[in-house]
Parts: sequence; C-alpha cells; structure tokens
Amino acid sequence: MTTAKIFFPLMFFITTISTPIFGQKTSKSSKNKGNKNVITINTLKNQLQPMTKKILTEKEWKSQLTEKEYHILREKGTEAPHTGKYNLHFEKGTYRCKGCNTALFDSETKFDAHCGWPSFDKAIDGTITYVKDASLGRVRTEIICTHCEGHLGHVFEDGPTETGLRYCVNSASIKFE
Repeated sequence: MTTAKIFFPLMFFITTISTPIFGQKTSKSSKNKGNKNVITINTLKNQLQPMTKKILTEKEWKSQLTEKEYHILREKGTEAPHTGKYNLHFEKGTYRCKGCNTALFDSETKFDAHCGWPSFDKAIDGTITYVKDASLGRVRTEIICTHCEGHLGHVFEDGPTETGLRYCVNSASIKFE
C-alpha cells in the first residue's frame, strides 16, 4: 500500500474531527498560562507525518503480543496504577511501541508525575495520533501509535514542565531500548 493511500484518508479524517477534538483547550492549570513554550493538544495535530501502517489480523496480533499487551494495545485496556514496569524507570534511551517497535518517546522527556503510569512531556514528532475519548463520563484525548494504531494511554494538559503536557502511558504498551 502506498503512503498516499494511507496519508490522504488519514488527513481527511483528522480535518473532519479536528474541531471537536482539538478545538477546545481543557487545561485547568494556571501555572502554564502565558508561557509561550506551552504546547496544547490543539497544536499537536500538526505533527502528523506520512507513515506506512502495520496491519495484522486479530489472530496475528494475539500471537505476537502477551494477553496483557493485547488487552491494552488492541482493546484499549489500562493497567493498574503503580504496577507498570516503566513507571519509575529513568534510564537513558528510547521508549518504543510494543506492537510495532516505532520510537515514541525519548527518555529525556520522561518525568515522575506521581500518577502511577510512565509520564512524558513530549512525543517524537509524527508517531502519535490523537483521538477524542468520551468514555468514563468525561472527554479525554487518547494517544495511539500512528504506525500500528495500538492504544498507548492518554495525554493531558496538566503537565508540570514547560510543554504543559502529560502523556500518561501504559507500561505494557511500550518497551525500552
């Protein structure tokens, strides 16, 4: 499949849903107001780059992933807080998608948010797709791997760093190199 066959439908989808998803700022934090370095979810939609998708059948995904990884990446599950392998992991390196090995986060962007899940303040450009998630009775922004469409977690605009973002990621959806 050519990049154009994936890129143009993806861009149509994003422009169709971008206003309801990205058109409103949901941050309640006042400490980042007026900071020109703050990146809002509204600006993240501009980071998409063409990428070839990894497409597998559900049977192939199940054979490639553990039961827990499959539940999180393919069924949008969540691991219990403070149980993930990478929650308090702070070595130098790269965090990659467990489903397709795409580099998602540099260790320099990781911080301890005291939320129970690995937290990052910036993703590697073009590797994350942002999706409106209205489950659990509130609106959040789900983050999925652009390459394999695996569920990673959510991004919030309450981060303590200068970006103002907190990518809250399930450890079972990533690996470290």
